[in-house]
Amino acid sequence: MFVYSDVFIKLVVGFLFMTVLINFSGKGNLAPTSAIDQVQNYVLGGIVGGVIYNSAVTLLQFVLVLLIWSLLILVTRYLKIHVRVIGKFIDGGPITVVRDGKLLVHNCLKANLSAKEIDFKLRTAGVYQLDDVKRAIVEQNGSLTVLRQGDGSIRYPIIVDGQIDQDVLELMNHDETWLLDQLSQRGIKNVRDVYMAKYENHQFEITRYTES
Repeated sequence: MFVYSDVFIKLVVGFLFMTVLINFSGKGNLAPTSAIDQVQNYVLGGIVGGVIYNSAVTLLQFVLVLLIWSLLILVTRYLKIHVRVIGKFIDGGPITVVRDGKLLVHNCLKANLSAKEIDFKLRTAGVYQLDDVKRAIVEQNGSLTVLRQGDGSIRYPIIVDGQIDQDVLELMNHDETWLLDQLSQRGIKNVRDVYMAKYENHQFEITRYTES
């Protein structure tokens, strides 16, 4: 039997859970930077939307399901930030699909993109000649960043959340020994003290955890 009071209570509970979850997990989920963020939002919306009109699901069951999903989201977010291997597995990373006017087929397949999809993304970005492209990169949320010939370089962080991004180092033709030496020259002994570090035009831009 459809009871409006039951629907109202479930709506209030669902709204409170979403508000608390957004504040705990960060507002970044409202503007997803990766596919997993979008999936989290879809599932949470599906749980709330699918249950409020289902009288067979009790309020207690509804709360338990929300608690389980919220806990899963929070644990996943923590692991993504603090365990690089897990973060890389869940979110992936930027993949270069065009370099100096040449289409990198292996990387396109690595990004699970067909020739038709790559062509569509390039045309959407206003690219009609590969020779005009210095670098095209598929970001972790699926969007395409295009750097044209003559443009400046794209700055990717070498260190994020106290962890070295080996892919970016490789892209820069440097290794971890070089990076640690550069940090040491700037008085930084431990990579974990760095919140984010970028390198462009032979200049470091470093933000430590201790900075406000």
